[in-house]
Amino acid sequence: MKQAFHTITVRTDGPGLYEFTDDVTAFLRGAGIENGLLTCFIRHTSASLLVQENADPDVRKDLQDFFAWLAQAGPRFRHTAEGPDDMPSHIRSALTQTSIAIPLHKGRPALGTWQGIHVFEHRDAPHRREVVLHVVGE
Repeated sequence: MKQAFHTITVRTDGPGLYEFTDDVTAFLRGAGIENGLLTCFIRHTSASLLVQENADPDVRKDLQDFFAWLAQAGPRFRHTAEGPDDMPSHIRSALTQTSIAIPLHKGRPALGTWQGIHVFEHRDAPHRREVVLHVVGE
């Protein structure tokens, strides 16, 4: 059994889904593990991770619009230390996920045809999001 770690930085320009599947695939190529389990973990509380469609950009835009509607910015929140989008971003992150596990098969993530791995940015300003990758297998 082998394991490998790597951290990827994903730059965001505001709310939306930012795919980083190619970065994950490049890391896996170098890890030398054929079959196992990949864990992705985002080190932030106002962004999250999604495995989502990567073909039709309308899917990503509709998800962004839905979560913006679901947890709207406004004065009703106590936690506004970093601005009016601060608490809604935490809510959106809590409703999605900060960690995902993906099977690794023949050295590649076992994703479906139209699936990609995305950072879901919930803040209005640009950020640099760190995603920790851990793969274990043989």
